[in-house]
Amino acid sequence: MKSAVLVPGDGVGPEITDATVKVIEAMGTEIEWQVVEAGMKTMEEYGRPLSPKFFPLAWECGVVLKGPITTPIGKGYRSVNMIIRERLNLYANVRYARSIPGVSGMHDNVDVIIVRENTEGLYVGFEREAAQGVVESIKLTTESASRRIGSYAFELAARMGRGKVTALHKANILKMGDGLFLRTVENVSKTYSGIDFHQMLVDNACHQLVVDPSQFDVIVAQNLYGDIVSDLIAGLVGGLAVMPGANMGDNIAVFEAAHGSAPDIAGKGIANPSGMMLSAALMLDHMRMPDDAARMREAVYAALADKDALTPDMGGKGDTEKFTQAVIDAL
Repeated sequence: MKSAVLVPGDGVGPEITDATVKVIEAMGTEIEWQVVEAGMKTMEEYGRPLSPKFFPLAWECGVVLKGPITTPIGKGYRSVNMIIRERLNLYANVRYARSIPGVSGMHDNVDVIIVRENTEGLYVGFEREAAQGVVESIKLTTESASRRIGSYAFELAARMGRGKVTALHKANILKMGDGLFLRTVENVSKTYSGIDFHQMLVDNACHQLVVDPSQFDVIVAQNLYGDIVSDLIAGLVGGLAVMPGANMGDNIAVFEAAHGSAPDIAGKGIANPSGMMLSAALMLDHMRMPDDAARMREAVYAALADKDALTPDMGGKGDTEKFTQAVIDAL
């Protein structure tokens, strides 16, 4: 039996992870879950937002299914997501944006993979108050990380039969840092025949994505740009609730929905578990269970087309339990 770490998280995390596990069990897929708590409650109880047993178990299993975890804004502890990504060296954040039949979106021809560099850029958190009322935030760009994320994007494109990789940047303004990223990814592209390389200013890319997303295939970007563009594309396909994601490293992967912990609706039983379920389908693909992954993905799509099962965020009158049952019925 294969093992995986399960982090329910907080906010709506426990509700949507529980729903996801129920679907996996309904398929008859056998996974031994190693449950680890994290989030605000863990901080209150243990003085740290993540159980110390998480990292040994994560390295042992190599696969983590993680619910959303609340990050205090402007105060409190550092983002647990960032801690996990740094400690496990999860250098590639990968999100899949695809138009889903029956789900309302701005376009019906979206099929884009966003590969986001996960370890540097502005998100390293190097900040200091240079003078009263003046804060410096350092954006870190290295050739090694740029090459690594560029290689990952092209390898993913090759593996999935994608024909184009577009690098996003602001090298017209940030000539050194973004220029280094762009040059490095372009150099990587020269070793992949049959995959076209394109580059685009990130602001223009946002415009082009809204106008015609079909011109994009795989997008590779630095941390901040990838974060923003991921959410923009999510809006084109029905929202973050239906967008799966993964954080990938060498011999380890963490799968999670793209949305946050939504503490305002926690405990009300109306959270949408579809993004978490689709992320779990990615996990099953990664664990070399492609048939189970396909079954789960198609069952979620079927439930999303069932107007009676939809949760309120999707314009429906259903709830988490009803949606989960619809997925299980569709299996």
